[in-house]
Amino acid sequence: MEKIPLDRVRNIGFIAHIDAGKTTTTERVLYYTGKTYKIGNIDEGTTQMDWMEQEKERGITIQSAATTCFWPAPTSPDSRPRHRINIIDTPGHVDFTAEVERSLRVLDGAVVVFDGVVGVEPQSETVWRQADHYHVPRLCFMNKLDKTGADFEKSVQTINERLGAKTALLQIPIGLENQFKGVIDLLEMKALYWEDEVGAEVVEQEIPPEYKDKALEKRKELVEEIASSSEELLDKYLEEGAESLTVAELKQGLRQAVIKAEIFPVLAGSSLRNKGVQPLIDAVVDYLPSPLDLPGAVGYNPVNGEKEQRRPDEKEPFAALAFKVQTDPYVGRLVYFRVYSGKIGSGSNIYNSTRQSKVRVGRLLLMHANHREQVEEFSAGEIGAALGLKGVSTGDTLCDPNHPIVLEKMAFPEPVISVAVEPKTKADQEKMMTALQRLAEEDPTFTVRGDAETGEVIISGMGELHLEILVDRMMREFKVEASVGRPQVAYKETIRKAVEQEGKYIRQSGGRGQYGHVFIKIEPKERGEGFEFVNAIKGGAIPSEYIPGVEKGIKEAMQSGVLAGYPVVDVKVTLYDGSFHEVDSSELAFKIAASDAFKKGAKQADPVLLEPIMKVEVTTPEEYMGDVIGDLSAKRGEILETGMRGTARVIRALVPLAEMFGYATAVRSMTQGRAVFNMEPSHYQETPKGIMEKIIGE
Repeated sequence: MEKIPLDRVRNIGFIAHIDAGKTTTTERVLYYTGKTYKIGNIDEGTTQMDWMEQEKERGITIQSAATTCFWPAPTSPDSRPRHRINIIDTPGHVDFTAEVERSLRVLDGAVVVFDGVVGVEPQSETVWRQADHYHVPRLCFMNKLDKTGADFEKSVQTINERLGAKTALLQIPIGLENQFKGVIDLLEMKALYWEDEVGAEVVEQEIPPEYKDKALEKRKELVEEIASSSEELLDKYLEEGAESLTVAELKQGLRQAVIKAEIFPVLAGSSLRNKGVQPLIDAVVDYLPSPLDLPGAVGYNPVNGEKEQRRPDEKEPFAALAFKVQTDPYVGRLVYFRVYSGKIGSGSNIYNSTRQSKVRVGRLLLMHANHREQVEEFSAGEIGAALGLKGVSTGDTLCDPNHPIVLEKMAFPEPVISVAVEPKTKADQEKMMTALQRLAEEDPTFTVRGDAETGEVIISGMGELHLEILVDRMMREFKVEASVGRPQVAYKETIRKAVEQEGKYIRQSGGRGQYGHVFIKIEPKERGEGFEFVNAIKGGAIPSEYIPGVEKGIKEAMQSGVLAGYPVVDVKVTLYDGSFHEVDSSELAFKIAASDAFKKGAKQADPVLLEPIMKVEVTTPEEYMGDVIGDLSAKRGEILETGMRGTARVIRALVPLAEMFGYATAVRSMTQGRAVFNMEPSHYQETPKGIMEKIIGE
């Protein structure tokens, strides 16, 4: 493979609301860059990036897929310097939000695809906020301008209003809906058309006379926007006028503003109709950062706890972040990683600083969706995959054993919905547990636990579709026959007051006995703060080798709470006293004593059930608005706001998940099939007393 200098490398992702056209746009990019010889089509199930059977059947992206291409295309006569673009295509459905989260963590830039009819949609907001969190510079691509109802300016306005983003129009469309013919490049002031069927050739022409005035007006706005982002350009603009700024200066000024995430350029097109994609690839190269444009990766040294930085340079010590684990039916367990500094070769020995273990690298693979190409090494700024990285999980830092560093991890949302799964036969039992563990390794928002009382296996995830896909994968990929229960809400338990509790475990039955004795204090924490264990033992009342056993015992007891067996969250436990026996004490005895103390203490600490609350957005024709609001209120919903989107009404509310099962059917029948809704997890809150009693009674 051609070695491209680091300043000409772009690590980008396509992110958007479901159905905005991410995968279609990615497929066009792969075609025009010469990576594929035929344009993939979602409806025909022939896309490169949606390769899973479930993705082809449903026409949606489930897993993020990585690939690499070059621009200008290697076969192209274009003499511009060649750039390497590493692309990750992400899912748009809210149930697979973890895929977007982990992709954004390792990308340098992103293309946000919007539907030109409606502009910003609920999931567009979510992915935009995720990109804000990781400070990812973005370009906006206003897609589907050939669709009935397309409105370019109104859709751009939604980006400014709903996302609070400062946009800069690089293009305006020529015509809309079935009259959409091409775009006007406002920097170069020329019209671009795509006349052949696959849109392979971009035809440059003069701007049509009827668009001349509008183009001049929009260019003036664009130049002002760019000039105001740079002191140097602003001085020149004020002293010598707008005409004095060359296209090269404007591009350079815009690039700097994009990298700082101060301005978000907007491009126009229709990926399905093969219009507007090549200028989008040019914009990726022109405006999105290379690894060298960014400050580098920051982490801390696990030995001394001090902050350290790794610059994107092959000569620096090796540091990479594992962002995805995937079970491949042909080659086994693949770990995807982004190299931030130094380089990694196949067969080398590296250090997993997150888990403090040495790891040997097997084969290194460059991925093109589910196709693999073996390579000898990856260096700073590259994204690759490796086989044989034992014990490496999502979010782990891989580094040079002599220069350890731990990079910032990713935060994933809590699962909100559960189902019970039961193997059909005894032979399926073991296969099922292996399959579920592998799937849980791949997906940080999917958890598996056994219910001690019923003996069932409970799986939890982000939504009904998420669990449906995982169960489908378990049956197909791992050949497991299982029956699946009805979806249940993933409640949690917590406490409302602080208590102190003693726990003792003494067994004396001939030979060596067991002795563990602890005093703990259990206190509530703020919602979402998680679990904290504090060792406040003084004067060796409990030897330090038994302390981990105490923490383990408490964590195990927290797996199933005292009200209805749901996991306990948001508590602080302080171990402040206890006693031990010189001969009979063991880690196991302290583990049992601590578990017993926690269970007894939780019962006295005013335990309460927490339920997941969902952020719901319903788009409905005006005449059904009253019915929809009434229905949401009856579901214990809190209406946040109502607004307009085109001629339709948009209602935003917070509603308990327990009330939302079967809502798709209910809202369809209430609005004669004309309303659509979107739902995503918001937070956990206390369940009302009456409902809590009903759940515990069940």
